Amino acid sequence: MLQRTLKKYDISASSYLGLILIHVGIGVGVYLFEPLSKLYYFAFLGFFFFKILKNRNRNQEILMACAYIVGSEVFMRMTGGAIFYEAAKYEIIAFCGLGLFMEGFKRDGAVYFLYLLLLAPGIVISSETLNMDTNIRTAIAFNLSGPVCLGVAALYAYKKPVSRQQLHWIALAGLLPIISMGVYLYLYTPDLRDVITGTESNFAASGGFGPNQVATILGLGIFLAYSRILFHSQNKLLLGVNIFIFVLLAYRGLVTFSRGGMIVGIFMISLLVFSTYKRIDFYNKQKMTFLLIVFSGIALGTWLYSSYQTSGLLELRYAGKDAAGRTSGDYGTGRAALFQTEFKAFLENPLFGIGVGKNKEYREENFGVESASHNEVSRLLAEHGTAGILSLFILIFTPLLLRIRHRNNLMFLPFLAFWFLTINHSSMRLAAPAFVYALVLLHIYYDKNSVYRQPTG
Repeated sequence: MLQRTLKKYDISASSYLGLILIHVGIGVGVYLFEPLSKLYYFAFLGFFFFKILKNRNRNQEILMACAYIVGSEVFMRMTGGAIFYEAAKYEIIAFCGLGLFMEGFKRDGAVYFLYLLLLAPGIVISSETLNMDTNIRTAIAFNLSGPVCLGVAALYAYKKPVSRQQLHWIALAGLLPIISMGVYLYLYTPDLRDVITGTESNFAASGGFGPNQVATILGLGIFLAYSRILFHSQNKLLLGVNIFIFVLLAYRGLVTFSRGGMIVGIFMISLLVFSTYKRIDFYNKQKMTFLLIVFSGIALGTWLYSSYQTSGLLELRYAGKDAAGRTSGDYGTGRAALFQTEFKAFLENPLFGIGVGKNKEYREENFGVESASHNEVSRLLAEHGTAGILSLFILIFTPLLLRIRHRNNLMFLPFLAFWFLTINHSSMRLAAPAFVYALVLLHIYYDKNSVYRQPTG
């Protein structure tokens, strides 16, 4: 719908359908023979590395590779494909580092060098505060791999000129492996009624893996699928395929019973609708309104079917109730309490913080609770102190100031919201918020032959 770019600038329908079928096949193949996951992992890394070197990154292959890594990260974790748990973050650092070596970076993007330097004092503090029996290297790497990934990706992407069509190719690269994961999840748990007996986050419905991480990626997936419904459905066949992908991912995301990722995905869709609606003419506003009415009916039907399949437990989960209908005292399942302990640590150590990786030990020593952080904002404050505050200022205000001068990126608000909301409910356990944040810093331009009107401002 709303096709306003010449078709020759978009991927052909046959190529698109072929890519989908390939990734459906990958999902089926990995389910039937899980060791294929490792082969798939090395195959796509090798493919993108070859394309980058061959084309000298003329088509933004580095950003496509990073997007594909983001979309595949949880799938690789749950099927044992990745060489180690945090591999995706280091792969994005490596690809963006290669891009910096090949292309350099914008001088005013050096603010992200400052951001990376602000992480260093916390490492020094942790060497003094972490317990003797703690593996300092592992603790630091686990807590800083996400922030460092964000810093390097942001440094590479800052004001990088990318065409609107290339941005949609990047988004498609992120969506394809999520489709494979969705297929795998269907095969892994075909009958949900056997495994859903309460309102807690459900590992069995999440491929035997962490529901929070699975729902986060599926939430991103439904947004990417919706963007294709909106911009890349040139005919009824493609429209139907894109709607089916959305329904497939939305249903599997809902039945993980992990709410954060799905709520964020719906919020991103709302922001995309808002950003697009402001920029189109009256005729296309009418088309978009009709599409929204149809889409709302599809979304409602997906919710009702999911509720039926879970015997109404899904509605109780999103209402913050247990299986007996009793209201839980903490809608965030303990996240508010974790935030309070981290804020208390910051108040006790406001200048330098308690050190990278110390949060978990601090919580156990002072409150008897052994739990890692779920909130990157409070973790930065607790572990980095004043440097954490300065880091947050850089991360929040740099893209907002950039937005004043460059307003062509329709994905700006959805991507920025994904980063901020995700780090507030799932910290930076995944590479997704780090890389998606970097995408808001791109300088999006319209192809010379595009029929899109160049927005003013």
